[in-house]
Amino acid sequence: MNSRERVLTSLAWQEPDRVPIQIYLTPEIAGKLADRFKGRDLLEVFGVDFRHVGAAWRGTVKPPQGEVYYDIWGVGYKNQRYEFGTYPEAYDLSLARIETMDDFVRYPWPSVDDFDVSKVWERCDAIKDYSVCCGGAGHPDIINGVSRGRGMQRVIEDIMLEDEVGIAIIDRRVDFCYRELERILEAGRGKIDIVCLGEDCGTQNGRLFSQKVFDDFFRPRLKRFYDLAHRYGAKAMMHSCGDTHEIMPTFIEMGLDVLDAMQPEPPGMQPEAIRKACFGKLAFCGLISTQQTLPRGTVEECRVEARHRLDVIAKGGGYIFAPAHCIQPDTPVENILAVFEQALGRPLE
Repeated sequence: MNSRERVLTSLAWQEPDRVPIQIYLTPEIAGKLADRFKGRDLLEVFGVDFRHVGAAWRGTVKPPQGEVYYDIWGVGYKNQRYEFGTYPEAYDLSLARIETMDDFVRYPWPSVDDFDVSKVWERCDAIKDYSVCCGGAGHPDIINGVSRGRGMQRVIEDIMLEDEVGIAIIDRRVDFCYRELERILEAGRGKIDIVCLGEDCGTQNGRLFSQKVFDDFFRPRLKRFYDLAHRYGAKAMMHSCGDTHEIMPTFIEMGLDVLDAMQPEPPGMQPEAIRKACFGKLAFCGLISTQQTLPRGTVEECRVEARHRLDVIAKGGGYIFAPAHCIQPDTPVENILAVFEQALGRPLE
């Protein structure tokens, strides 16, 4: 099987020749692995079955101001160094300065017309033997995406209080993400297999919002994206951190095909239990612990966890072998190799 056949077989709830593989890396870990493998293509080294296609941004972005650099939404970031790695942190929360609908109208919103999709088909053709994906965890990413420019507390208040201005900002971004993906899918002409999405719906201790709030606010906005993927013959795959076991039946009702960033650590996310509840209805991507086993376990403990996912969770298809999130900078390289060697069935050299 080639990679595309392998992924589509698994998502059709059949067992492929081997489990499909995905990998998520922080820049620091990517650098360590690049050194280890002497600059070879890490996607090839680790047998990753997915490749990405996207639109090129041709619009303007606010120029950097000292250490602060800006995204297309006018939100400014600074790189913050921590003991274990460096992360971009929101610094200039420009969306928080939108207080009225007049402010909203005057704000310099980006235009989806500034995305160039002219190379999408060429890219799809070049990677046709892989499972072709578009989008990412930032589409539409209501909570995190808007919070970076407005603040987490403010966004949650906007949702709970049904604030006119806050909801207008959210929907502006949701519509932008939808139209961006629609243009990419149109340009892909049926060659895109998976639309990658994101919305964190869980915490370490359970769901982030009540069922009513999810149904009233999130469900109609997210379902648009699932339906968009299906309209173009693609699967909808959504990243969602935390404990989402209570909301998985709702994801299934909405038509979600794959739930990504599956964390095994929260109490409600026992892998065998959620697999049994969702088997044949909702595929999983993840379940290799990036909070405990990979960074803190022994090489043998990493092998044991990987073998469990392969021997138990992957049976019957509907599973993509992957870390639960980006592998963090404090993770031993030998642990990473131990996990993926099990999935590939061979040493990584």
